[in-house]
Formats: sequence, structure tokens, C-alpha cells
Amino acid sequence: MSLMILTRAELEQCVSLNKEAIQQIAEAFAALARGEAIMPPVLRLDIVDYHGEVDVKTAYVKGFDSFAIKISPGFFDNPKLGLPSLSGMMVLLSAKTGQLEALLLDQGYLTDIRTAAAGAVAADCLARRNCRAVGVIGAGAQARLQLQALKLVRDYHYLYVWARNRQQAQAYAAAMECQLGVPVEVAADPETVVRQSDVVVTTTPAKAPLIQAEWLHPGLHITAMGADAESKNELDPQVLVHADRFVCDRRAQSLALGELHHAVAAGVLAPDVTVTELGEITAGIKPGRLSDAEITVCDLTGTGVQDTAIALHAYHQAVARGYGTTVDA
Repeated sequence: MSLMILTRAELEQCVSLNKEAIQQIAEAFAALARGEAIMPPVLRLDIVDYHGEVDVKTAYVKGFDSFAIKISPGFFDNPKLGLPSLSGMMVLLSAKTGQLEALLLDQGYLTDIRTAAAGAVAADCLARRNCRAVGVIGAGAQARLQLQALKLVRDYHYLYVWARNRQQAQAYAAAMECQLGVPVEVAADPETVVRQSDVVVTTTPAKAPLIQAEWLHPGLHITAMGADAESKNELDPQVLVHADRFVCDRRAQSLALGELHHAVAAGVLAPDVTVTELGEITAGIKPGRLSDAEITVCDLTGTGVQDTAIALHAYHQAVARGYGTTVDA
């Protein structure tokens, strides 16, 4: 049996954050909504002694010849050691035989791309077409990628950023002004970001809400992508109550790990509350934004179907370009 090994450097040459990647993720969500994907719950291992966690995600999409299993560690004290917080890899297996086909040593790169692409899908479905000012909470890698992805679907003209570390926020502002070609202002607090923006993206591992319901205003869209574990929470539960519509990537995951989990735990929403899944919109089953005045919220917890979609996309691109090292396994 032969096995292809792809390094992060090779994968970076094969896959970038562009409209093609966004379309791959939109189609993966649609397949999930149409019942064309099998996706088990997330397996998570918490290593509390070292402030670490490991998520394992996977999905099979009907009609795909292969599927991915992703192992994604997050060790959040690593920056003190001069190491990145996130790493990991994806394993590609044959959907017909289960044989190992490829090892994608992406170190979290493909996860970063598919996560940012999902944010763009959410904004394309739910943000106003004429949005001018946008905001981001956080100033890390996803804060950068999410706003790059958003620029591909909405032509905004001003960006507000807030982060707990003001120096990091200032560095973010300087870098993104050059990259995006729009003015970037470091806000004094999260409230300023929300009140001044048409679209807000939250990108933090916060364990207490950063956005309050009284800051919401007509036409606002929020994409919250930081909460992917029971302890993480970026939105006050009342935000979900006061929004005109709540959307998530997968209802069961949001209920178990995301913002819906906290709203139900707080008793402000019932466990059986009706929500829209993002794939229902991309599949045309349900509509996107209904009016310029609608307030919408999308919770992204990260799904295995995204991982299979981006891994296959990367693999096909690598084969077409002649990348990878093939070994006998």
C-alpha cells in the first residue's frame, strides 16, 4: 500500500483562503443539511494539567471517494514556550476500503482555512449586502483570517478591533490596514465594536460573555466562532434571545459545545428551540437574511464535514500539481 505525505509548506502552496475554498465549505454544509453526510459527535480529550485539549473530528460525505479524520491539539500555554497554541494533522482514508491514502501534516493550517471559510459562508448568507463597517473581537490568527475571508464576500470600508491585549490589537490594526487597504481603529471596548459595526466576528477562547444583548442594533450580524467547548462562551445568552434569528453550523454541536449550550443552561431558551443550520441556507432549504433590519447571529463550532471537504480539496490540488512524497506503508 502506498501513502502520500504532504507537509504544511506543500499544503500552503495547494490551498489558500479564496472563493474556491469558501465554495467547498458552503457545499459541505449543504450536504450535511440534505442528509448526505454522516458526522459523529466531536471527540475531545482535555489535558487540564497542561492547559491543553485535543479534538478529533470526522465525516463521510456520500459520493466522496475518501474521508478525513482530523486530530487537532490546542495547548494554550505554548506561546510562553515559543510554540504555537494549535497544531495537528489530517488523515485521509478510502471511503470504499478504509485504506490509508494520505497524511496531511498541516499543523492546523487547513483547520484555519476551513474555519475562516465558514465565517465567510455565514456572512455571505446573513450579513447585509451594503455593510460598510465591520468589527472583530480578538487579534489572533483567526481574527486576521476571518476578516480576510469576510472581504471576499462583503466590500467593507472600515474595521474596528478590540482585544484584551491592547498592544496586540495595535499590531493587528497596523498589519490589517496594509493587508486589507481599509482604515482599522483599535476600539476602547467590545461595546464600541458592536455598536459601530454592521458585522462583528468574535474569535476568542473567552469563558465569560464579551457581547451583551443591549448593544445589538437593527441590521447587525454576529459570527461567533470561539466557543467550541462547554467552558467557552463569547455571547451573553440574552443575545440569542434578542436576535431575530439564530443560525449555527450544527444544532447538536451548538447545543453541546457552543453558544446555544449557554443559552439553554441559563434557562433563556428551551432545549428544543427551533434553529436554522447554516447548511439549510446554502442548500436553499431555508432563506438567508430576510431584511436589512434583521439581527442575525451565527455560531460556528467547527464540523467534521468541513475537515473532510478541505482535506479532499487539498489532496486533489496536491495530486494535480505533483506535490507530496509517496512511501510504501
